[in-house]
Amino acid sequence: MDFRPSERSKTLTDRVRAFVSEHVVPVEERLMAARRATRSSPDWRTWSVPPEVRELQARARAEGLWNLFLPDPEHGAGLSNVEYAPVAEEMGRSFLAPEVFNCNAPDTGNMEVLHKYGSPEQQARWLGPLLRAEVRSVFLMTEPEVASSDATNLRATALVEGDEVVLNGRKWWTTGLGHPDAKVGIFLGVSDPNAHRHLRHSMVLVPLDAPGVRIERMLPVFGEYDEPYGHGEVVLEDVRLPASAVIGGPGMGFAIAQGRLGPGRIHHCMRCIGAAERALELLIRRSLSREAFGKPLASLGGNRERIADLRMAIDQARLLVLHAAWRLDELGPLGAISDVSAIKVVAPNVLERVVDEAIQIHGGLGLSDDVPLVALHAMARVLRLADGPDAVHRGVVARAELARYRT
Repeated sequence: MDFRPSERSKTLTDRVRAFVSEHVVPVEERLMAARRATRSSPDWRTWSVPPEVRELQARARAEGLWNLFLPDPEHGAGLSNVEYAPVAEEMGRSFLAPEVFNCNAPDTGNMEVLHKYGSPEQQARWLGPLLRAEVRSVFLMTEPEVASSDATNLRATALVEGDEVVLNGRKWWTTGLGHPDAKVGIFLGVSDPNAHRHLRHSMVLVPLDAPGVRIERMLPVFGEYDEPYGHGEVVLEDVRLPASAVIGGPGMGFAIAQGRLGPGRIHHCMRCIGAAERALELLIRRSLSREAFGKPLASLGGNRERIADLRMAIDQARLLVLHAAWRLDELGPLGAISDVSAIKVVAPNVLERVVDEAIQIHGGLGLSDDVPLVALHAMARVLRLADGPDAVHRGVVARAELARYRT
């Protein structure tokens, strides 16, 4: 195992760090201040993208800091997972940075799907615009009626009828559905209920303005609507599309999902490390700048030990993420399933732990919007569900571990 970043990775990491510090953070702070003045509306039809974000994207693209997640050197940076890890970590220090560099979910996973499995027609219509950030995309998987952590439970259908595919179902927690640029979704539905449980599903590209697609609402997360992205609930009723909208062919949905969720999931973990570093930095600066009972907060109540524990936890999580990235590079998504599951438990939980201690050190300020800790805490808690519940990932790790001892 060799986790040393390549020279190109180190150069890109330095450039991303400088870009985020010099250009992104000042804009993010202004936008957060403006957001505090006017709370977000649940009516996504009124949402807009601040012009400053468009300007940052144009600048990042002009500087070659664009689509860094994609391992294909023709369309992306051509980085391995190990090389991309420290780059993504720097993006994780900012809520805005992933979008600025066109490296944000769910677009990254959807672009990977189209790049790997999409037909030339699908790539021309959707992948090109996504790579240029002319449109945004969503992933339509989770359903309110079933435990969607087990994809074989899904009830939504994608039935091939002649030269058409017909979609029906209700999806929710569809991230990015409220974004003004969201134009297409990848819909996961059952196409053959009698097939093997891993061959029943298909993925279908569905334009969000297609007849029969109805966005019903945006769902708040801890009272926030995450404008201008949103997490929406959408109904599809007899949505008829050409059969050519099916990605890879009927019954390929589960296999594509496994390929999509490997690299895509690890990106979240990489960014979690950067977010945890930001939270620890805020904690330490606060603990050194405030006094109580005649001493800096850092010297009270076991806070030094807590800081040490958090430092070690972040470093341990980083090493585990790098190990999973290396396994992905060496073995591919199927060979690194247990490793990816492990970091999906560890990284968000470490972030949540660091943020919780940072909130405690900040006192009442930590509960306000004047610092980003509440938002970081929400992000950590959401990730413990969004990429699969902790219990499911622990089950995957346990299954692999038990299999080593079975005869």
